[in-house]
Amino acid sequence: MNRIDKKFGELKKEGRKGLVGYLTAGDPDIKKSERNIRQALDGGVDILELGVPFSDPTADGPTIQAAALRALDNGMTVKKALGMVSSLRRKYDNPIVLFGYANPFFRYGYERLCRDAAAAGVDGFLVVDLPFEESEEFSRKLAKRNMHLIRLIAPTTSAARAKVILKDAKGFVYYIMVRGVTGARKGVARDVAGKIKELRRATRIPIAAGFGVSSGK
Repeated sequence: MNRIDKKFGELKKEGRKGLVGYLTAGDPDIKKSERNIRQALDGGVDILELGVPFSDPTADGPTIQAAALRALDNGMTVKKALGMVSSLRRKYDNPIVLFGYANPFFRYGYERLCRDAAAAGVDGFLVVDLPFEESEEFSRKLAKRNMHLIRLIAPTTSAARAKVILKDAKGFVYYIMVRGVTGARKGVARDVAGKIKELRRATRIPIAAGFGVSSGK
């Protein structure tokens, strides 16, 4: 069983919500990055989104842009990010999703990427700029190795399109709570509850709400 599915099954039995945490691989450097990731997992993160840095992160705000540039300056690559996952797997069984952009993954090669990611212990990918209409090849290759391509739904996604995108979705749905780029905000959109209720009519897999969370309050 994929670790993502296993984790959400455990959360359901325990009657609690899951915490999905994001950290950029290689920021501020590889050694400190791995230390920070281990602290996050030890601190209670249920699912880790490990960001693979890209030079042009169009969906991300200044905080993650700066983290990506620091990581790239320190030599972080897709291959090294996979190496970090392999290292983490010596201790942790938490689901790990590689979060990134299509360009680095496509350049690495989908077949090679799926092979190496499965060997490292990756459970899924979240590719923020990969259109649904162009995702079939990657999704199929991931599925062959028991990994999930996590689908994203925006506040502007119509109910009809959400139904199409989520028809065969696996793992969980990433619901983008706010319009715009990532970053800390003082509040979240007021229509989140209604949007999630609408999404629930389109899919039965778990829904993760993100973008803009800046505190635990």
